[in-house]
Amino acid sequence: MRQHLLNETTADLYRRSVTEGVDRVAAKLATTERPHTGISVDELAPVINGIDLDAPLGDASAALAELEDVYLRDAVYFHHPRYLGHLNCPVVIPAVVGEAVLSAVNSSLDTWDQSIGGTLIERRLIEWTAGRIGFGEGADGIFTSGGSQSNFHALLLARDEACRIVMQRAQEVGIGLTKAELLPKLRIFTSEASHFSVKKSAAMLGLGYEAVISVPVDRNRRMDTSVLALELENCASEGLFPMAVVATAGTTDFGSIDPLPEIARLTAEHSAWMHVDAAYGCGLLISPTRRHLLDGIEQANSVTVDYHKSFFQPVSSSAMLVRDRDTLKHATYHADYLNPRRMAEERIPNQVDKSIQTTRRFDALKLWMTLRVMGADGLGSLFDQVVDLAAAGWEVIDADPRFEVVVKPQISTLVFRYLPGEEVPADHLDEAQLHARKALFASGEAVVAGTKVDGRQYLKFTLLNPQTTTADIAAVLDLLAAHAEQFLGESLAVHH
Repeated sequence: MRQHLLNETTADLYRRSVTEGVDRVAAKLATTERPHTGISVDELAPVINGIDLDAPLGDASAALAELEDVYLRDAVYFHHPRYLGHLNCPVVIPAVVGEAVLSAVNSSLDTWDQSIGGTLIERRLIEWTAGRIGFGEGADGIFTSGGSQSNFHALLLARDEACRIVMQRAQEVGIGLTKAELLPKLRIFTSEASHFSVKKSAAMLGLGYEAVISVPVDRNRRMDTSVLALELENCASEGLFPMAVVATAGTTDFGSIDPLPEIARLTAEHSAWMHVDAAYGCGLLISPTRRHLLDGIEQANSVTVDYHKSFFQPVSSSAMLVRDRDTLKHATYHADYLNPRRMAEERIPNQVDKSIQTTRRFDALKLWMTLRVMGADGLGSLFDQVVDLAAAGWEVIDADPRFEVVVKPQISTLVFRYLPGEEVPADHLDEAQLHARKALFASGEAVVAGTKVDGRQYLKFTLLNPQTTTADIAAVLDLLAAHAEQFLGESLAVHH
């Protein structure tokens, strides 16, 4: 079995095996005509469950051939221009090259003695991203697995920083306050359109879901800062402490960007931590034309960026950055076998000192390769193209009497629903949206997302592919309308 270990004696086998795998994927990409085959769970599950994992095939060629049937044939391909579903982008080739390199070398980005070079590359990319945000020289950060982990990490820092400040102030006036007594009094403020990971993080941090105050949004689905101001005042008057305000720069459903300068002003007035969840909107950091949409982000205490959403990177590639590197100490733990304190004193750069993960992939290499090949402006122009596409797509939907669209997009999502020409019960109309999305997915012709707006079912285009055109959007609208019309016709016939 040693012949399967990657080392100096098996380099040729590695080259042949990986090349065959790449050839199969390339052939599939070149011949993919739909984003999805339409296969169902009931069809595919018996095939995969019927494979005897205790009966190995013996070589990579046989395993790759089998993989055609259990994965490659039926995978959902995000590179297809009619994949308009979730926040999944097509990936750029330099990043995929980086993925191949990092997987083979397999550096672990927790300590210097496991990731020489990798540590410094990651730190340089954090410094570069912090510069794009507008943070000063005191900034720092860490790569993470995704936006949810980045948000959790930021709120962990915010919680412990709030505890430190409040307990210190209490001590100055002779009041002994424990962390256990303080935690139930901490509150997090975020818009009702923000990511679910904010509430989930509050629960995991021991604060409970009820610690999150949901702030209403305006007609453009941005946080209503007049309500935020009132909620912050109420927090103080009730003897509670505003731990953090989470602003969103690119909400999942609408791509809306909260009023960052005003939120920064309010958080400063109330001594709260300002976190900006820019998992989606971070592509604006490299936009040659739209960077101004993130004005105010530089005043945040922490920022989430997801390179695997709007920097066209393979999953996973995210980071959490802070304006003041000292706050990262709230997540620091020194283990004698891994990163003893003496290493920090000797200025040995261990990334685990600032991470909530220990073993961690060298995901930063993908972004490094991308920037070294394409440059920031080249990458940013791709994001600009999908934002332009969304603006054009809005005009297409707005002009189509079969649909209503909720808001003009700030970034690249469009939320809309089918409207028949006749009066239809609201529940039937909701069912029609659900059916249209499900039927379209089952056909394999396109993939779209769905959500609820004010309690009603809507459809959603998430546009992250520069190859998608308004003709693709119009064609998918026709397919959705046909499925919805068929459902309503059959449904009304049954009820009559």
